[in-house]
Amino acid sequence: QVQLLESGGGLVQAGGSLRLSCEASGSVLSINDMGWYRQAPGKQREVVAVVSSGGHTNYAASVKGRFTISRDNAKNTVYLQMNSLKSEDTAVYYCNAQCLDYYGKWSDYWGQGTQVTVSS
Repeated sequence: QVQLLESGGGLVQAGGSLRLSCEASGSVLSINDMGWYRQAPGKQREVVAVVSSGGHTNYAASVKGRFTISRDNAKNTVYLQMNSLKSEDTAVYYCNAQCLDYYGKWSDYWGQGTQVTVSS
């Protein structure tokens, strides 16, 4: 069993910063891509940023230059540094990871979500 545990969400004023963390634990042998997604009220879930096991990153156009994704492979942890936050960044943020478990199976895992609220 693999679990993703997120932390770091909260309430911040526009222009402020937050840092999200997500640790994969349990029967994890290896992790491929790790990423952050978000879902605002009444909208579909969308990708925010993804980082490969080799450190290659991709960002949504709306966050490029403001958000930075990184990972610590030794800790099975992915981070999202969010700067210059805007009200439109308000959403529930979900961590995602492609993990190989002890049984040799690759699966897609999701965290429980953490609320980020940006007040204007």
